[in-house]
Amino acid sequence: MTGIQDEDGTIAAMQDELDRLRAEVAAFRAKYDRAAKRDIAFTNSSAEVEPLYSALDLEGSAGTAFEIPGAYPYTRGIHATGYRGKLWTMRQFAGFGSAKETNARYKFLLANGTTGLSVAFDFPTLMGYDSDHGRSEGEVGKCGVAISSLADMEALFEGIPLGDVSTSMTINGPAIILWCFYIAAAEKQGVSADKLRGTVQNDILKEYMAQHAWCFPIEPALRLIVDMFEWGATNAPQWNTISISGYHIREAGATAAQELAFTLADGFTYVERGIARGLNVDDFAPRLSFFWDVHNDFFEEIAKLRAARRIWARHMKERYGAKDPRSLIMRFHSQTAGVTLTAQQPMNNVVRVAYQALAAALGGTQSLHTNSMDETLALPTEHAVQVALRTQQILAYETGVPNVTDPLGGSYYVEALTDQMEREAELLFEKIAEEGGVVRGLENGWFQRKIAESAARQQWEIEQHRRVIVGVNEFVSDEDALTIPLLKIDEQAAKEQAAKLAQLRKTRDDATCTRRLDALREAARGSANVVPFILECARSYCTLYEIRAALEDVFGAYREPVFF
Repeated sequence: MTGIQDEDGTIAAMQDELDRLRAEVAAFRAKYDRAAKRDIAFTNSSAEVEPLYSALDLEGSAGTAFEIPGAYPYTRGIHATGYRGKLWTMRQFAGFGSAKETNARYKFLLANGTTGLSVAFDFPTLMGYDSDHGRSEGEVGKCGVAISSLADMEALFEGIPLGDVSTSMTINGPAIILWCFYIAAAEKQGVSADKLRGTVQNDILKEYMAQHAWCFPIEPALRLIVDMFEWGATNAPQWNTISISGYHIREAGATAAQELAFTLADGFTYVERGIARGLNVDDFAPRLSFFWDVHNDFFEEIAKLRAARRIWARHMKERYGAKDPRSLIMRFHSQTAGVTLTAQQPMNNVVRVAYQALAAALGGTQSLHTNSMDETLALPTEHAVQVALRTQQILAYETGVPNVTDPLGGSYYVEALTDQMEREAELLFEKIAEEGGVVRGLENGWFQRKIAESAARQQWEIEQHRRVIVGVNEFVSDEDALTIPLLKIDEQAAKEQAAKLAQLRKTRDDATCTRRLDALREAARGSANVVPFILECARSYCTLYEIRAALEDVFGAYREPVFF
């Protein structure tokens, strides 16, 4: 018998098996259709889910049958060793009150096994205002740490060697300023920028889309981001100069497919702006990172993460001509879904977070934050933070989950769902292109409307009891949410910040500050990279708002369009 005959025989046998399977699935479906059923045939995003998945659902698609982890297109993970080589970074998001208070929390987290720091800034800092600015009143230190100058950044990391720790900073509108504060603080410790490891979120497109913490109009804001790409590629090669974030898009009400597509579209826009600047894609793309929300629908979230890696790799290679494998791999941080936490029966949140963390690990995250049970009520207490961290540690060290890379690879359901997520994302890319791209879609409100429509549908499903939220619309009790202890932030941080800023302005060299702010304005008016100029302002102890105001003098301020 020839090789061709052998192959033909094998194909015929496989076809016979598929025909047999079709008949058995048809018989199953007929029996299924006659039976009484609960109304649960949809994912968290309301996508239809079949009652059974089989090899028939992967016809025409190889799934990942011929893929391995650490190889293009990276559906099964970006590292051949998976978590056997290195566990995900356990990075607990934290910040409250003054820099001194948050410094103590960081040291507590490090002592309890956290392997990376993540800075939560208060609302004035997120908006680029000093703590003693009139618009900061009542908000200083309430939802994060107050950072108004290099002096605060130095205090935030006092006694924490920045050459040894990886730090993530969740800041967007004034990200370039806070990054320069961090670099200058490291210099004070004797650590140069090229030794620093970490991430600054710096994703302004999703701010216009979903979270609304902005400073400048879209075009100058994009210029600042590309300035960071350019300067960082040469001077801070271990630093991720952006974390393209789906998290806040999902928290605002987007579906999993929308989070996937809108976030990737933002990422492609940043790549295009870098290339338009004249940068080689392989010079800056290896330092682009991502940040995903991990929601309640276990399998949908895993499929989303797998699809995200595959889509990014393919587009970077085929669309943008990237050749460095590091440009093709999607490295990402994950956070359990804050929007799923409930004030009612808050202990239930521990369970929700554990399942979401498991999905993140099975999806191959490189870094993870697990929310604390009390975060829907207040900033977390030390006890709640410790439980959240222990959730990660139990997952990492007791469950066996890290032993195998992509253990759900080959699951008919997961593979079919991964393919489905990819198809939905590609359809949304086409619609975004029809709108004229991301920037135009933001200007005409298309993204905002799509997210609002999805959020409204999800709320309706909860109110109609189509979607069960345990302890909220089903299985309710008289348990008082406030039976767990809460962290309370008083006005002391605002008073301390005002005093520190007054002292700073008395002791610094105001003439030098004025010269350097003027130089920054001049650089902003031209085409120079502004990072060196902001760094000089930071080193001179110019404040956050002073630097923001200097840029605003040139760029103007962003005003959100009103859509009807």
